[in-house]
Formats: sequence, C-alpha cells, structure tokens
Amino acid sequence: MRSHRFHSFGFDWDPAHAAITILFALVFLILLLLFLTILAQPAQGQSASPAAQTSVPPTARQAATMPQFAARLAHNQPNASYKNPQHPRARARLFSPDQGEIYDNGPVNGTTDGWDINFGFVVSDTFTIPSSSGTITGLNFYAWTFPGDVLQTAEISITSQPLNGGTSYFDGVVNFTQSACSANQYGYNVCFETSDAINVPNLGAGTYWVNLQNAVVNDDDPIFWDENSGVGCGSPGCPSQASENSVGTIPSESFTILGETTTTTTYPQCVNQVQQENFEVIHEFTSSEQTPTPGLAFDRSNRVYGATATGGADGLGVAYQLAQFAQNWILNPLYSFLGGASGQNPLPGIIGPDGAVYGTADGDTDCGQQQNCGEVYRLTPGPTACPTTMCGWVETVIYRFQASPDGFAPNGNLVFDAEGNLYGTTSGGGAYGLGTVYQLTRSGGQWTERVIYSFTGQSDGEYPNSLLEGHDGYLYGASTASVFRLLPSGTNWMLQILVPGFSCTGMVDDGAGNLYCFDTRPCGYGGRDRTSIIFSVSYGNWATTDLEDTFDSPACMCAYHNCYDVFYGVSVDSAGRVYATEGSVSCDNGCFNVGGNVHQVPISQYGVLVGVGNDVFRDVEVAPNGNLYGTTGACDAYAGAVWQLSP
Repeated sequence: MRSHRFHSFGFDWDPAHAAITILFALVFLILLLLFLTILAQPAQGQSASPAAQTSVPPTARQAATMPQFAARLAHNQPNASYKNPQHPRARARLFSPDQGEIYDNGPVNGTTDGWDINFGFVVSDTFTIPSSSGTITGLNFYAWTFPGDVLQTAEISITSQPLNGGTSYFDGVVNFTQSACSANQYGYNVCFETSDAINVPNLGAGTYWVNLQNAVVNDDDPIFWDENSGVGCGSPGCPSQASENSVGTIPSESFTILGETTTTTTYPQCVNQVQQENFEVIHEFTSSEQTPTPGLAFDRSNRVYGATATGGADGLGVAYQLAQFAQNWILNPLYSFLGGASGQNPLPGIIGPDGAVYGTADGDTDCGQQQNCGEVYRLTPGPTACPTTMCGWVETVIYRFQASPDGFAPNGNLVFDAEGNLYGTTSGGGAYGLGTVYQLTRSGGQWTERVIYSFTGQSDGEYPNSLLEGHDGYLYGASTASVFRLLPSGTNWMLQILVPGFSCTGMVDDGAGNLYCFDTRPCGYGGRDRTSIIFSVSYGNWATTDLEDTFDSPACMCAYHNCYDVFYGVSVDSAGRVYATEGSVSCDNGCFNVGGNVHQVPISQYGVLVGVGNDVFRDVEVAPNGNLYGTTGACDAYAGAVWQLSP
C-alpha cells in the first residue's frame, strides 16, 4: 500500500517520523516556556516588569533612557505641573499637626536621581532618635513615578542594621496616600507619599534603619525613592547613611519619620481660627530648627529668606531660605552659625545688590575683652556649582564691632544706598554708649566701617532700632525718643529730629511721601489704658497722623498694665494699602486674650484678614509678587512658622 506523505513548505514527511518530530517539538516548547516563566518571575511576589530582568536596578535617570520606559515618559512635558486627580493636595492647616517629627532627612530634591523600591530591590536609610525613647507613627517620603502612576502600598521595616538586618522592630505592608505631584526635567512626576498610621513604640535613643521595598503601583511600574543626599536636613544625626541591596552604599533619600519622643518640647496651645481662604502656612519649624526671628527678605525669584536666633547644627542660629517646589515650600538651611568668630544668634538679613544675604549677628559674651562685639555677615553660594537647589552657603564676616567708641550689639535692619554703601544701627556703643548709626563702605574686597552718629540720650533719644532709605535718598530712623533723618554734611552727618518724643518700631516708606510706624503708649494716653498705635509721618511738614490703635479690656486698668494689645508689624504695598499684625501681651487679673490677627488698616473698614486663638502673629512683609508673608511664635508641636497670605 502506498504510504501517505505530508507536503508542506516543500518537504515530504513520513507519518511515523512526523509524529516523533512533533512530540520532540512539543517537549522543547514546554521546556522553553517553563524556562522563560522562571526568568520572568519577579522577586518577592511582585508582578512582572522589565526592571525585574536584571539583578541591578536602573535608577530613575537610567530608566528614563531605556526603550521599555521611554514611551511612558514621551507624552509628558518636562517641568510641566502635574496634579493627581485622585489625591489632590490638602490645604495647609494652621498649627494643627496630626503627628510630630522624630527625624527629618531633608526635603525633596526631585532633579538628581531616585532608587527603585519594588521588584525585589530594597533601599535603607538611617534615622536617629535623640531622646530617651520614641514612638514612630508614620513615614513621609518623595517618590519618582511615571505619569499617571499611584503608589498604593509599600513594605516598611525598622531594623538595627541596613537591608532588614539585625533586630527587627517593625515589618509590615502599609498603605500610602500620594499628593503634590510635579513633573521634573526627566519626565517623571515627583510626588509626596504619606503612610497610614503605624505603631513602633519605645525605641530607645540611637540610630536605626528604615527600609522601603515591595512597593505596589497601579500600573506595575518601577517606582523610585527620591535621592537628596540629606541636603537641607534639620535633625540630629542627619544626613542619613543609605544602602541598596544590589549596589551597596548610595546617597541618602528624602524622608521624614513621624512620631513622638519623651523630650518633645511643649509649646502653648494654638486655636485654629483662620478666616481667610488665601492664607497658608508654608513652613512649620521643628524644635531642632527653633523659632524664626521676625523679619523676612525676598529675592527676584520670590524666594523667602530669614533666620532663627537659636537652632541649627550648633544651636546658635541658622540663616534659611524657603523656595517653592511645585505646590510645596522647601526649607534650605543656608548657614548654621558656629559662635566665636563666626557669630551667633543672627538677625534676618537683606538681599544685597549682588544677590548675597547681608545681616548681623551677636559676637562674644564678653566683647570688652575679646573685641568681638557683634558682626555684619555676608552669605553667598559655595564656590562650586551646586547639583541641587539645596546647598549650604558660605559666610564672610565683613565687619566685627569693637565696643565704644565703636558700636556694639548690632540690631535692626540693614540698608543699602544707591552707591552700594551699607548702613545699620547698634543698640550700644558710640561716644556716649547709647547706640550708633554706622556706615560700611566697600573698596575692592574690603569693607571700612565708621560711626556716622552717636546717640546722646537727650532729645535724640537712645538705642536706635529702625533704619531705612527714604524715597528722597536720605536715611530715616527712630530711637526711644525721636523719629529722625540723617543728612550728609561734607564729610560728616547731621541728625535732624522730625518727630520728638515718639518711639517708633518697624518703620516703612510707602514711596509716596509717608513713613509708617507703630508705637506703644503708656497708660492714660488719650484717656485710655496702655495702647499701641500705628501712625504715619508726612514728608515735608513732618506731621503725625494716628491711623489705628488698640486698647485692652475695660476690666484691665493701669494697675495691671502688663495686659494690653500691641501691634507687632506694619507694612505697605505698592498700591498704598497698609497691613499690620496685632495681638495681646500677657493677660491676668481678669484680662482676656484677644488672640493674634492680620489686619488691613483701617481695621474698622477691612476687619480681620486672618485670626488665631493665641498671640502668634509677629511681623508682616510685602513680597515683590504682592503677597504678604510673616512669622509666628511657637504653638502646639511647632516652634513657629512662616505664613503666606494673598490679599
């Protein structure tokens, strides 16, 4: 019988041989599929992804150049704003924290790189508990995500050694909430990730490791922990050490450990009574950062500059910058003062014509012997290019005061004139020991100081505290007993008393012929108890006009004059609108606390813009963008804050 053959692709197959061939082919295909399945199986139960094909993870920047990820990033425009509709950014609350901070390794960088925390890769960072014990309640960190991706859960572990080594104090899968996403130059969205509450009680003082791994993303994509190298961190023990399980030592990441310690500083309670939708607290200071000193400055990019009198690496004060990143404000500690020749307890500076920060700081405690009676400092970025927006600055002391007949204890604000000369006041020193106005003149790289006026304690008063350059180019200021103007007269200067008998604080010029000040008057002024008054002084006739005052409760008589309301700050914008902050001092013997407020003057017409239940608002300044900014005192778990108001 004629055998049957199969004709396919030009070959004749015998049926018996074909069956054997097909059987071998099927076995080969089964083995091949099994082998490929094993290769594709992701570590620790994760779903498959191109990132799982290698034992060394691509960093975020490397992944952005890989073909399998390029399509995910191609539609996204670099530096475009992105906001995840599922997790809109919550409006900032005023002094009402759910959790305190145990450790802060610094804010988001978002532009350097990020490290994979899924597909079997583990990233570990150290954190320090400085007190006798602490309880961890949560974790915040920044992640690089593909557009549209949302972090859902991640495994958090707390251990005594990196990469889950040593003693384990916590290990669990935790839900995360994602918010405040913004695109970076590589096409990723850099997002703020907040964990659900966790509970790791009674960790003793020391250094621990927090490990992030097994992250789950809605699209099964890689997700990366933002690398910030610890720049801008504000806690003891920072910056963090960091490690990755397939690479080893790496730069540290941006994160905050939330919780409570047994030595957490307790501040007065704050009552939230915010009455203005356009109000926002842009930074709340921790106990390690300490309370901000009243006074803020702004550069052309609307970055905010200030200082704390204590806090910082040595507890002697820090100059800081606040810059906006997407919807978040990031604190950058520019310089921590070291004491001695470096100065200590700085006052907020101003932005000079060269873009540097100029300010004053205290000198040695016994300046008579050490001849270091305060300083004028200059802060500039470092000599090498900064790879991030979070790099420390360099201090140059341009002058150290030498005590009488020189000034000592510099105070108040600094002023630049059109020629680049720098002016300021001291509360002591001079020919009579009652304070000075001084001038610093630059020639080449050197600054020369001279006292241009010494206060006598007569009709000119003493202890000057305010200074500015008026719109007519002359210097204006105030002491305990006068509002004055300083006029150059040959090589000397002449002081002209404009308003005798008036103390004045926080002087500002509206550029249209008026100076504004506030003053606290004694009991009996105007038939009232102790009161605080905002007044204006008109150029030319130098007449004063009371614009607004505040007085204490009728139950609070002069015998209890430690209870009264005062104005803490006054400012005027380019349209001539006057703003002020006000609050009560101490209250007893039946006096009530009216709290702290931000007003537009006159208050009777505009009312309270923002109010809180305690006396926390201090200064108020108008930024180049027209917004109001200021600082607050300590409240609840925070040592103070910087706030923003769009009137």
